[in-house]
Parts: sequence; structure tokens; C-alpha cells
Amino acid sequence: MPVSGPDVSDNALDTLAPSRQLAGQIALVTGASRGIGRAIALRLAAEGAHVALHYRRDPALAEGLAAEIRADGGQASLYRADLAGPEGVEELAEAFGRDFEHLHILVNNAGITRDKLLLMMDDEDLQHVVATNLLAPMRMLRAFAGLMLRQRYGRIVNISSSAASKPGRGQSNYAAAKGGLEAFTKAMAVELAPKGILVNAVAPGVIETEMSAQIRALGEGEILSRLLLKRYATPVEVADAVLYLASPRNRYVTGEILHLDGGLKMA
Repeated sequence: MPVSGPDVSDNALDTLAPSRQLAGQIALVTGASRGIGRAIALRLAAEGAHVALHYRRDPALAEGLAAEIRADGGQASLYRADLAGPEGVEELAEAFGRDFEHLHILVNNAGITRDKLLLMMDDEDLQHVVATNLLAPMRMLRAFAGLMLRQRYGRIVNISSSAASKPGRGQSNYAAAKGGLEAFTKAMAVELAPKGILVNAVAPGVIETEMSAQIRALGEGEILSRLLLKRYATPVEVADAVLYLASPRNRYVTGEILHLDGGLKMA
């Protein structure tokens, strides 16, 4: 009789009993109100972390997420800021500092896309994508790593993209920013390792989110044909990868880029 594999649906994954391995820790997730960021925030909260939820433009979504975390017995705080400029990062750091003296986990997830052919791309498209996807994480580490240095412990996870190594048509600005983010991840791993701070990145492929909806709609058949697993990943699967890298169970992985792309990089 054939033996079926385990259920790997979102619903099944969500029913896994949390280990509460992050109890007593403070985690800050940027771009937390939707998609991958939302899944990461829920997973970290379920594991016991007090999650600081950063969002930019939709308070209703952010407040709904915070309410969901609290209803499940977790802890959440809300912070609104536009991280595309240095002022927004400074405002976030000041507000966070009024509420917390420690930070154990930083997840740089906030990101945007403005896909166009380079010859049709104006300077604002270039600058805003690079500012949000690369400069913002750099400024976030500059603003928040001091909290980790004082406690000689920290886990930093940057959310990159498969576009950094296998970009699609019209993704020159996004691919350049995410490629820079991966190089930055490795550089910061070198700088912070002596203080017990591990810095890694997760590079998702095409995930079932609002952000990827247009790409999936335009070329679903072609995209799926290039995936060894013949399906898109879910935000929950990305969150599980982030959880390991952000947890105390990760004691020896730093400077790595974890490709979560269903085999896209091998196509």
C-alpha cells in the first residue's frame, strides 16, 4: 500500500505546537503588516517573542495583526515609519528605544518592487527601490545593532530574493538592491560575529503573496515550469526558515544566504 507524505499545507503547519523557544525575547520585524512579514511576525510571536511590528501605510492591517497576536496570548507593539529615508529609521529607533532596552531579533523584511526595463526606468524608480531594499536595512543595523552589542547576543535576518542571483526581465533595480543586501549580510556577519551576533539572509523565490501577484498572473506557466517542486512557496514556509535562523537553536550559521526557491536557482 502506498504511503502518503505528511501534510505540508499552511493549515497543517499552523497547527504545529510552538516550543516557546523565544520566550522573553524582543523581535522587531519591518514590513510586518502583510505577506511574508505578517507570517514571520505570527511565527515569532507564537514562539514567545514580544514582536515589534513595523508598518508604513496601512494602520488597519497592522492593528489587525497585533490584535490577532494578542488574541492568541502573544505580545505585540506597533510602530509606523517610512524607512526609505534616514529620518524614518531614526524615528523608529527613537520610538522603539522608549519602549524597550533590549533587542534580540531583527528581521529586515520591508521591501518594494518597481519593475520596468532599465531604459524606461526613471531615477525615482531606481532610488526608491534601492533606498527601501538596501539602504534601509543598512540603516536599521546601524541604528539597532548597538542594543545587541551591549548584550553580546543577537540574530539578524535580512529578507533577500531569488532575483539577486536569478533576476527576471525588468528587475534590474530590485536585483541590484537585493544583491547588495546579500553582500551586506556577509560583511555584517564578519563584523558582528565576535560579539555573538549572527547575520543571515533568506532569499525566497516566488511566494504566494500580494507582492508577487502580478508576476504570477503574467507568467505562471513559465515560472512553474522552472521550479523543481512545481509549486509556489507560502509565507509560512519562509517564516519557518526565518525562525530557525533567528532562534537560539541557530548557534553556528552566520553569513549565509538560505535560498528558499523550490529549485529555481538550479533551472
